[in-house]
Amino acid sequence: AFQENDIKLLTAEIERLKNFGCLGVSPSLEGLRDENAKLKYRLNFLRKSLQEERSKTAKSMININSCLQEIFGAAIQAAYPDLENPPLVVTPSQQPKFGDYQCNSAMGITQILLKTKEQKVSPREIAEKISKNIPANECIEKVEIAGPGFINVHLRKDFVSKQLSSLLMNGVQPPAVGKRKKVVVDFSSPNIAKEMHVGHLRSTIIGESMCRLFEFAGYDVLRLNHLGDWGTQFGMLIAHLQDKFPDYLTVSPPIGDLQAFYKESKRRFDTEEEFKKRAYQCVVLLQSKNPDFIKAWELICDVSRKEFQKIYKCLDITLIERGESFYHDMMKDIVKEFEDKGFVQVDDGRKIIFVPGFPVPLTIMKSDGGYTYDTSDLAALKHRLYEEKADILIYVVDSGQSVHLQTVFAAGQMIGWYDPKVTRVAHAAFGVVLGEDKKKFKTRSGDTVRLIDLLEEGLKRAMDKLKDKERDKVLTAEELKAAQTSVAFGCIKYADLSHNRLNDYVFSFDKMLDDRGNTAAYLLYAFTRIRAIARLANIDEQMLQKAAREEVLILDHEKEWKLGKCILRFPEILQKILEDLLLHTLCDYLYELATTFTEFYDNCYCVEKDRQSGQIVKVNMWRLLLCEATATVMAKGFDILGIKPVQRM
Repeated sequence: AFQENDIKLLTAEIERLKNFGCLGVSPSLEGLRDENAKLKYRLNFLRKSLQEERSKTAKSMININSCLQEIFGAAIQAAYPDLENPPLVVTPSQQPKFGDYQCNSAMGITQILLKTKEQKVSPREIAEKISKNIPANECIEKVEIAGPGFINVHLRKDFVSKQLSSLLMNGVQPPAVGKRKKVVVDFSSPNIAKEMHVGHLRSTIIGESMCRLFEFAGYDVLRLNHLGDWGTQFGMLIAHLQDKFPDYLTVSPPIGDLQAFYKESKRRFDTEEEFKKRAYQCVVLLQSKNPDFIKAWELICDVSRKEFQKIYKCLDITLIERGESFYHDMMKDIVKEFEDKGFVQVDDGRKIIFVPGFPVPLTIMKSDGGYTYDTSDLAALKHRLYEEKADILIYVVDSGQSVHLQTVFAAGQMIGWYDPKVTRVAHAAFGVVLGEDKKKFKTRSGDTVRLIDLLEEGLKRAMDKLKDKERDKVLTAEELKAAQTSVAFGCIKYADLSHNRLNDYVFSFDKMLDDRGNTAAYLLYAFTRIRAIARLANIDEQMLQKAAREEVLILDHEKEWKLGKCILRFPEILQKILEDLLLHTLCDYLYELATTFTEFYDNCYCVEKDRQSGQIVKVNMWRLLLCEATATVMAKGFDILGIKPVQRM
């Protein structure tokens, strides 16, 4: 029999583990006292779960910033136990003379003490008190107080060395993020019967990269393509299909250029009154699920799908199609739910909803009884929350839709579908793509730039660049083709992702293909150089793995130390992006890592050769391991950005 205290401890431990996602929903503990067998089973399960969690955590890359925040959080709590939610500010130091990290909480605590307790204490005095209360830990060598109250933190070299060895042996493992959550990402979302243009580029690239990041971090990710595949435009498309290909039900219509087909039907809709009437009738028949009209609709959707897929294949994009039509049957219930809750007003025959704080109402039913984008977006929101059971919902949609989406989200909260404190619903907005004239990116004739044309131009320019560098003389045909696609699509993606998504950015092939500065061309080239170092020293992967297990990474040279710390910042960079969804931070980090590596390589010999014969005299294995750790982190960074590096370039 277990004593009362043992049962309390077990209950608390199970709850703690449940929060970390080790257990599912824990069965009730009622009656536990009388059921020794159940308790023993639970204890064994608990021990096994603990072992699995420790094993997983042991392989995870440690987020040093988070570790330091825990340490300083405990120190502040011990020094000032009466303070509620004291500020906790830990950042990497910008200069080596200020240590490796800084805790800048003292200034904030000074203000709180003055406001809440009317105590005037200098930040330096507070910093000293915090420093005295730092608990025993494995990562801090020493702390120093500088200036008005900055606490400069110096990391232990053996701690950094140990983390690098762990990285080399276990690979780049995601930082521990707690319970596995469901994430739904809505991105790309082109319209059927219209070609994907440069405006779809950002949503597609940013959304794919976000999905890759959340997947790497261990989340359950659903990638949704909210296609514009329903609505009144299909009336005119079907009417035109009937006229142009009357036998479409038995013979597949050879629609080669869907964009031209769309323009023809639109011109007829605008100029022929009889055609316009028939187009409206087609919409009614389609929405009533007439089989012939559903077949026509499916034919048009299939032609678009094939065109979209060409682009998704080029850019290595994975999506599950779930267009507006998927939610059509749910819309009636959405309208009824808002009506039943008393939120609907009738305005000139339309059914509208006013959401507090938003000037423009949502129209959930038109005067003719049809539904709108507002209705389908509300239906999609509810389905994702209730059926998909999303913990996090991200809409990668341009900034122009911001007010609309915020109104939809607020309506979802108003009706009680979700609590923003529990479920995160975010609009990952982005700016427009500009031409080099700083105006909206257009062709010379003023048309929108087709995305497929842009990708083909990228391939041509990448090949021209490689031939300018005479790469065609040293690479095989297969290697040259791999380098071409890696550079072309890598540069297009990186040019987008390396800019803060909230801003507009200028699309320039010349800038993105430049192999100097913060570009994919520079990073891909740097990566192939790093990978070549061990190969040219005749050190294979097995030898590197053996060295990782046996060698201690010496970090005595200042450039070794700088590089080692930079490599280990990877988890904190990822954690920041999981919070703010700003992927340019990862691009900035990869560029910093590449330039820090160059400093290291220029100052620290990895492979020493005889100057006369060129023969290898000495291999400094710990430095080759630093090269390998750099390349491993860069490779994972590229993978998250959707960039495919090559071994030879």
